[in-house]
Order: sequence, then structure tokens, then C-alpha cells
Amino acid sequence: MSLNLDAVGMTWDTGTTTWTSADTLLYAVTLGAGADDPADELAFTTENSTDAEQQVLPTFAAMLRGQGSGPSFGDYPLSKVLHAEQSVTLFGPLTPTGTATVSGKLAAIHDKDPNAFIVTESSVSDAASGTPLANLTSTIFVRGEGGFGGDSGPSSNWSRPNRDPDHLVEYTTRPNQALLYRLTGDRNPLHSDPSLAASAGYPRPILHGMCTWGFTARALLHRVADSDPAAFGSFGARFSSPVQPGDTLTIAIWVDGEKAAFQTLVGDRVVLDRGTFTRRPV
Repeated sequence: MSLNLDAVGMTWDTGTTTWTSADTLLYAVTLGAGADDPADELAFTTENSTDAEQQVLPTFAAMLRGQGSGPSFGDYPLSKVLHAEQSVTLFGPLTPTGTATVSGKLAAIHDKDPNAFIVTESSVSDAASGTPLANLTSTIFVRGEGGFGGDSGPSSNWSRPNRDPDHLVEYTTRPNQALLYRLTGDRNPLHSDPSLAASAGYPRPILHGMCTWGFTARALLHRVADSDPAAFGSFGARFSSPVQPGDTLTIAIWVDGEKAAFQTLVGDRVVLDRGTFTRRPV
């Protein structure tokens, strides 16, 4: 058996992570902020504009990773692994600069015979005060590693609302979007090397799923949270199909009080599914 089932429940300290104003500005630009109009979203793309105090896109929390590593999840090849789901819960707006401590936990390994889902959780806290900043949950799909007789995990009750979306937001990604986004730290050559992309069955390098995720979060921030990071509570979705740099993303949003459901599409193809958002009271 390739999976390390005994590691479930283990926790680890991944140390501290520090970020600067330049890091948060770069993150916003890699998610298309200001791409259509450089005078728009200045609070997220500049630190010295008149009447625009710098703010941070909430999903920057997913960039806050410590340097330490956790236990081995197994000895399966990385070619079997796909990022399946990602969610974040914010406890307040992030500051443009800071230092945080990060801890991790292997929350579960679900048996989705013939495949497996590995669920990890991360807690991010301010290094000086210990104040919680964010919690993150990441699920990876491991092809062919199920069938070990384990729990299949909770089933989703998400369904697309049977009405027209309350908001439709379109963002067109740039042809070099993946080259920009890789500067945030994800240097996987699948997103930059044409020969590697071809060997994986893609006509050219694909966009990072977390870039599509971040673009989508921008739409929810502006349309449901009134562009206020303090009102951005929780956000999560399942990755369902790859995006090519240059594709136009259409984010369909259904609002229900302080919550929203969403999907992100390229044409008629769903690329982010089972999306959920919760607004924080401010």
C-alpha cells in the first residue's frame, strides 16, 4: 500500500513565513487586478496612491506557507496527483506586511475506490500576537490509490441553483498569465514548459488552478463583499477542468443572504465547481 494511513491525525509546525508589501501587490497583479483599467483596484495594486490605502486580496492567505514539511503521505509518484479542492477561512483582513506562524495537520485520507483523496489543514496565526489569521483546507486527488477499505468521506450536497445567477463576472486571462502567476512561488513546469505540457496531454502549458481560484475570489470580493476584505469570510471550490492562459473566465454567482454559491466556466465548460462563499459581518 502506497499511502501512509498511519499519518492521519498527525500535526506539524511548518515554522514562520514573512511577507512584504511587494509580495501582496504582485499577488494582486498576477490575479488580473488592474488588467482592464490600471486605475481600478489601486488599493490592491499600489501602496502610494491618493486616497487608496493598501489592502490585500484575501486569498493571499493561501500563499502563507512555512518552510517546514509534514509527514510522508505515501510513496506514490507525483504524476498520480492532482489538486482537487481548496478552501480558506479568514478571520479578518490581512496586513500588507507581516510575519505568521503556520501549523499543519493531515486531516483525512478518504477512500474513493479506485482513487484516494488526501485532506490537509493549515492554521495561520500572527507571529507576534498569536491572533488567528486564516485556516486553509487542501484536498489532493491520488489516482489509483483507493480501495484500501477506508471511509469514503462526506458527500457534497452542493447543487447549482435552479435560477439565473445574480451576478455574471467575466475576466479574460492574459496569454502569459501562468508566467506571471509562477512568480508567486509555484514553479511547476507544467505551467511553463511546452514539452512537459505536451507529455501530459495538453496542447500548451495550462494555468495554475490556484490562479483561476484567485481570479474567482476577486469576483466574489467585489460583487458579494463590496470590495471589502474585512467582509470576506470563507471561500472554497473544487477544481474540475484545466484552464489555458488567454481563456475568458465567466464566474456565475448566486447570492443567498450572507452566503453565495458559484461556478467558474470557460465557455460552457465548468472549471471550478461546488463553489461556496460566506460573508463576514463587519
